[in-house]
Amino acid sequence: MADSKYDLVVIGSGPAGEAAAMSAAKKGLRAAVIERRSAVGGNCTHKGTIPSKALRHSVKQLMRYNTHSVFRALGEPRRLTFPQVMQTVNKVISYQVEMHTSCYARNRVDLIVGEASFRDANSVEVQLTDGAKEIVTAEKFVIATGSRPYRPADVDFDHPRVYDSDTILDMEHTPQAIIIYGAGVIGCEYASIFAALGMKVDLINSRNHLLEFLDDEISDALSYHLRDMGVTVRHREEYAKVIGTDRGVTMEMQSGKRISADALLWCNGRSGNTGSLGLENIGLEANHRGQLAVDDHYCTGVENIYAAGDVIGWPSLASASYDQGRAVAAAIVGRGHRVIEDAPTGIYTLPEISSVGKTETELTNAKVPYEVGRALFKHTARAQISGERVGMLKILFHIETREILGIHCFGAEAAEIVHIGQAIMKQPAPNNSIDFFVNTTFNYPTMAEAYRSAALDGLNRITRL
Repeated sequence: MADSKYDLVVIGSGPAGEAAAMSAAKKGLRAAVIERRSAVGGNCTHKGTIPSKALRHSVKQLMRYNTHSVFRALGEPRRLTFPQVMQTVNKVISYQVEMHTSCYARNRVDLIVGEASFRDANSVEVQLTDGAKEIVTAEKFVIATGSRPYRPADVDFDHPRVYDSDTILDMEHTPQAIIIYGAGVIGCEYASIFAALGMKVDLINSRNHLLEFLDDEISDALSYHLRDMGVTVRHREEYAKVIGTDRGVTMEMQSGKRISADALLWCNGRSGNTGSLGLENIGLEANHRGQLAVDDHYCTGVENIYAAGDVIGWPSLASASYDQGRAVAAAIVGRGHRVIEDAPTGIYTLPEISSVGKTETELTNAKVPYEVGRALFKHTARAQISGERVGMLKILFHIETREILGIHCFGAEAAEIVHIGQAIMKQPAPNNSIDFFVNTTFNYPTMAEAYRSAALDGLNRITRL
């Protein structure tokens, strides 16, 4: 049994794990990463962010071909099967793995492939792929094992037509109709993707509205456009039973409804990957969803063991996980760090959504005097040129100080556009001001000039007061 010792060992090679290891190595620590897959990148690269967004991009390109008049000279609208679309996705995954693997070599971070389990607070036993075992010791550990789809015991995920958000990527057929249970971010993203592929989609939501953490106007816009794509959205519904048959799946609801389809995609929450870590050997306990609690330094209840990424829960974003990983490394070497709590949302539905800052409901409840500036994409020259006329940008700002309080965007390239507003919001007073967008010249025609239009709209409202 081999024995290796490091300053820092990271368990998991997803965004948080990779960032923690690379940052620690740059700070002079001898670091290693333990990854149970044969390829690095974690769930982000293999099952989550990268494949689903690559799938979305391919489907969006197909939508453009089928709806834009200029392409009719090339032929009639076409349909592609789900496996055909996934061929492009798999290429992107390969590129990502190659890129991330090279980072380990360049930064001299050792990569150990195997399943890690704690023996005590300073050592883990790694079950290697060839059957051998290795003991790895370290002064510090970072748990960055990510998460997996939550699977209730009363749903048969061994049935060939029942999928979760990991296994859906391996689907070898193209359903005519699909049920998506769970209308969170993942459920809404897949609902729009499958609808764009021509499937009949039933989206089951246990709450009153879609993505209730969003600004109400953005949530309403998403509901409208999903329905416009043909998605049937069913609010305030919970399942009672899932019945798999040779022909498909039937979901019986607690309300008495029965919904049948060719396949079921279960998207109702995620669980932290902590079950095989041997946490009991170090006195740690995960919550009912397998997640670990951490303090402001991302340290768990054991002083030399840290955690970051999806395994600690909210916000469960790849962007935040990268920053959390870097913050962990900074905290370990005592060079200062920041708590990641201001990450923008990026929801890759069709059209996409992104926001940062407060919503109108939050500001109203806090009795903050604010006003709204809006710009509809259909009124911008760039959107008219590109054919991306759906969507809007809204700016929430303080009536008296003109401080920007929130940016909410719905439509093409929303996740890119939001960063302009985010950059101004991060400036210290008095530079965080809606006046920036009026006093700054934007390229024309661009989607970014929506900021100028929205700012003028908002300022015109307060000049009437």
